[in-house]
Amino acid sequence: MFNPQMLKKLQKMQEDLKKVQAEINASTFYGQAGGSVVKVSVKGTKEVMSIDIKTEEIDINDTKMVEELIIAALNDAFRKVDKEIEESVGSLSRGINMAGMI
Repeated sequence: MFNPQMLKKLQKMQEDLKKVQAEINASTFYGQAGGSVVKVSVKGTKEVMSIDIKTEEIDINDTKMVEELIIAALNDAFRKVDKEIEESVGSLSRGINMAGMI
């Protein structure tokens, strides 16, 4: 038999998780590479919103370098999304003793 108090806590946590996920999805995260030569912005859903390249600071004809900078900037932004998710979910689940469910 489930502990009714624990069930209420889990339902509340589920509601809170939905709110947090919606907030993260609507948020914008920024990444950069090459000392901010390449800057990107992505949504919490990891949808790329923009890429800004300071073409005056790099050899735009060196496509390999430009590609690597874009990849590094995107990975930087994606790591920030993942970190936010991890921290937000972790803060919600603290204090829940799963052993108390039964």
